[in-house]
Amino acid sequence: MGEEKISVNEDRIRKITSVYYSRPEIQKAIFEFSKNREVCPRYFEGFGKRPDVLEYPGDIFELVKKGATSFHCSEELWEDPLRIQTGMNERQLNELRKGWDLILDIDSKYIDYSKIMAIEIIKILKFNGIKNISVKFSGSKGFHILIPWKAFPKEINGIKTSDKFPEWPRILVKYIIEQTKNNLIEKISELERPNKYIKDYMASKEVMPDLVLVSPRHLFRMPYSLHEKTALASIVLKPGEIEKFEMKNADPMKLSKEDIRNFMPDSKEGEASELLMQALDWYKENNKDEKNSKERTSDFKPIKLLNLSEEHFPPSIITILKGVSDGRKRACLFL
Repeated sequence: MGEEKISVNEDRIRKITSVYYSRPEIQKAIFEFSKNREVCPRYFEGFGKRPDVLEYPGDIFELVKKGATSFHCSEELWEDPLRIQTGMNERQLNELRKGWDLILDIDSKYIDYSKIMAIEIIKILKFNGIKNISVKFSGSKGFHILIPWKAFPKEINGIKTSDKFPEWPRILVKYIIEQTKNNLIEKISELERPNKYIKDYMASKEVMPDLVLVSPRHLFRMPYSLHEKTALASIVLKPGEIEKFEMKNADPMKLSKEDIRNFMPDSKEGEASELLMQALDWYKENNKDEKNSKERTSDFKPIKLLNLSEEHFPPSIITILKGVSDGRKRACLFL
């Protein structure tokens, strides 16, 4: 049954990919958002090679001809995404990273729950002075809310904001969750239960923004990319359109040229400064135990090993260093 369902989904989306992604306005919308980002096509179930970028709008259709069904990109912005290598340490990634967008990933088993969460988050963002906010349908039962890098201060107390990924975006998400959860519980309870004294606490947890998305090199679905399970497009919405949005509005074959919008809002420099400062102050106040734990750990002095030579190595390492013909891969892994 599962295999039959997957094959039906795949057949459905592959029937429209060539027609849909051949449209110049769709290619332009995806390409424009891809600048300075790591981009990865998905071939229905598996992803393509990483790192990769889009050099021209036409690259999108070339990948579709090779079987690509959707396109995903990083929330991190890079000097040169192609220089990223698996296994890079924090310092190396910081040197390459230009900045990061804050992407709030709202998802639920019910689209109505996701709508409520998206509306509540936007209220909090506006209350904190952010007027330029972008929203897009995820392609399934959720939404992505974007606050771009341009809106954040580039430095706080001598600390480069670009170097504080994913720590500061995670703090922002936690702060926003804290600010919205009570209203979310109230709104979802009103939606689901006529008895106002019964609160649907579990439902609210199902739509809290995804912290998994706030992690190094994590990818999210690009605007106007198709979704494999629904064959719907990840269309851009105005914040005021969320409440009346219906999933059928994202039918890729019914999108007109005029429906295609830019997912990047016209933000002002430092527009999200107040939000970030409030979030950092809140986190500092509410995570004192974690801070004390780090301070206690820092009391331990690192051990310095001096005057090392080969005679200190165990016999197995000395044997490997002499060269082995059998088991070379295991030897390299061990080293």
